[in-house]
Amino acid sequence: MSKVCIIGATSAIAQETAKLYAGRKDSLFIVGRDDARLTAIAEDLKIRGAASVNQYALDLTDISRHEDMIDTAWSTLSGIDIVLIAHGVLGQQDVCEKDYSEAARVFDANFASAASLLTILANRFEVQKSGTIAVISSVAGDRGRKSNYIYGASKAAKSTFLDGLRGRLQKSGVQVLTIKPGFVDTPMTKEFKKGLLWAKPEGIAGGIVKAIDKKKDIAYLPFFWYWIMFIIRHIPEKIFKKLSI
Repeated sequence: MSKVCIIGATSAIAQETAKLYAGRKDSLFIVGRDDARLTAIAEDLKIRGAASVNQYALDLTDISRHEDMIDTAWSTLSGIDIVLIAHGVLGQQDVCEKDYSEAARVFDANFASAASLLTILANRFEVQKSGTIAVISSVAGDRGRKSNYIYGASKAAKSTFLDGLRGRLQKSGVQVLTIKPGFVDTPMTKEFKKGLLWAKPEGIAGGIVKAIDKKKDIAYLPFFWYWIMFIIRHIPEKIFKKLSI
């Protein structure tokens, strides 16, 4: 039985991942902004077989409360085997281009708050000398596209942070997993036109659990995004800057 902490637990991908761990009869500690939604999710996870479910309501951009939240999770679960950081925002590129306060909101939600959490968690896991830190980033961070470079920059910073953290913690036996989903059909992307490349949250959740089980460092989900981004990263800049993507 594993002790699993899911941060940003009200997101669609996080909920589906929590369901899989509940089915394994693991103990869960879920964190999110909306206490009422956390309560509903917790009840569902108990029905699905979780050994225990505890919750903590928190606006994750409030970094002053991160230490207390992690203290509470650690003591409630008597240590953590797996932590999944799944919170974030998409933001509006056109608004970000005109108003830096919107860009700052995206950076705070997607990178700064995650960096704060990871700093605290890394020190704990380094002492524990075991466990998994899994973080949802995005394929958008692999190369800046003019259609979403603010969001992409926030995810690129997160992925780079995780690269370095993985190197730091490998000698302590701690897995650091960077999760890079492509297009996912969630409430956050409800306004987007969907096509063949779009995945469902439950499929991404299955990929996350599989990547954790296999001790992977980086997981593109679905897997074909590795090859898509390989091509995109290698398009010459003279051509890439003219593309409408």
